Amino acid sequence: KMPASIPEADRRHRASAAFSLSFLSLVFSITAFSSSYWCEGTRKVAKPFCKGDSQGDLCIRFNSPDGNGSQAVQYIWETGDDKFVEKKFHAGIWYSCEEMINEEGEKCRSFISLTPASDRGVLWLSIVAELLYVVLLLTGNILMSVEICYYSSVIDGLKINAFSAVVTVLAGLLGMVAHMMYTTVFQMTVNLGPEDWRPHTWDYGWSYGLAWTSFACCMAAAVTTINKYTKTILEFKHKRKKLERSFRIQYKFPEH
Repeated sequence: KMPASIPEADRRHRASAAFSLSFLSLVFSITAFSSSYWCEGTRKVAKPFCKGDSQGDLCIRFNSPDGNGSQAVQYIWETGDDKFVEKKFHAGIWYSCEEMINEEGEKCRSFISLTPASDRGVLWLSIVAELLYVVLLLTGNILMSVEICYYSSVIDGLKINAFSAVVTVLAGLLGMVAHMMYTTVFQMTVNLGPEDWRPHTWDYGWSYGLAWTSFACCMAAAVTTINKYTKTILEFKHKRKKLERSFRIQYKFPEH
């Protein structure tokens, strides 16, 4: 009994590891897909004129206290970079947000509307690929959970295992393509997007890293699932050879 239980326990451990990796991949992908921190940076915008008694570094000041007087000669002291202020922004697949000057909160716009018309088709393909990536990951998770809880024949378990491996590999490929397409679209938007949005400095954010971590977990789950399938097949072949050998021995030396 002991030798037969060890491969079964090993299969359980491998199935649990594959399910855990696939589940992590699903959670990371949904979090990244719904967030707007794929890219973060700053925009350089001109300071507004100071209104009333408002003073500070975020608006342009005048030399005269009576700034609204029509007869007063007004001088703007800010020159060069002093006339500009940097605003933080973050963007994702769905929308882009930037902080307000002299106000709390953020102003958000649809990222699709900011994308150049020639690249919107690629962005929509990226969105569809991301959605399919999530759907296939969910399907793979369901199949793996069924396999773990399935107590029937090992052959049925192998069939589920093979199908979940194919689904997970396909999900990983779609995820990789979707992430790369979004990266291309964002870089094109930085260069050709609207003047009132183009960033001064930017870099990839935590959502972008989370999306690629999801892809890595997905491929690790696929490798674990394929490895489990291959090992089970080899175990079957080994048992079959042992049975054939024992039958040959019994045939040559029959019991009296």
